[in-house]
Amino acid sequence: MRKNYNYTRRKLYLPEYGRHIQEMIDSLLAIEDRRERNRQARAVIAVMGNLNPLLRDTADFTHKLWDHLFIMSDFQLDVDSPYPQPSRQELIVTPRRMAYSQGRITFKHYGKYVERAIRSLADERDPRTVSRTVDNLARYMRTKSYEYNQEHPNNEVIVKDIKRMSGGTIQIDEVALNNLRSDYKQPFSSRPQKGAQQHRPPHQQRQQKNRGQQHRNFTKNNGPHRNSSK
Repeated sequence: MRKNYNYTRRKLYLPEYGRHIQEMIDSLLAIEDRRERNRQARAVIAVMGNLNPLLRDTADFTHKLWDHLFIMSDFQLDVDSPYPQPSRQELIVTPRRMAYSQGRITFKHYGKYVERAIRSLADERDPRTVSRTVDNLARYMRTKSYEYNQEHPNNEVIVKDIKRMSGGTIQIDEVALNNLRSDYKQPFSSRPQKGAQQHRPPHQQRQQKNRGQQHRNFTKNNGPHRNSSK
């Protein structure tokens, strides 16, 4: 008995329809009567539409089914289609190659858009706009530097980086940068700091001391009971 494995069969043009639909379309090529071939082709289209019944009411769904019918027949089926018959050349058109940017990022922890924004300020004539934009960029750079290095950034480094990215056209005052509000979040620690007990007000220290004394007295008076049966 000869076994028929899938790897020995012909490759399917559209595997999502299955091999039975492919065999139906192959049988259409053997029908010599054109009227009968058209009738059988419409029956195959109806079966193909039943595989996705929710899409049968869409406008272009039937058009897609007829296109798939010709594709699965290797464009050799001669039937009367209500839509223009596609050609092999239309489906094998190679798309235009998209150009991919090869620009290198000088400061990766800031991102490429920071560098682009600083370079675009070189053509700005309004000094107020340049100053306001540079202040926002410096605040953002300080935030990203803190996220990247996990330590407080040095303003001298930020001033130097802005000057380098702008090609020396933008000068920023380090004193003004020190007065800017920091946007990065300080790490929160739920553990109490050392010396916090010493900085408490005296009445809170007395209350804490009284609670500790009451807890010790309760433990002393309500200790483990002895078993009187022994």
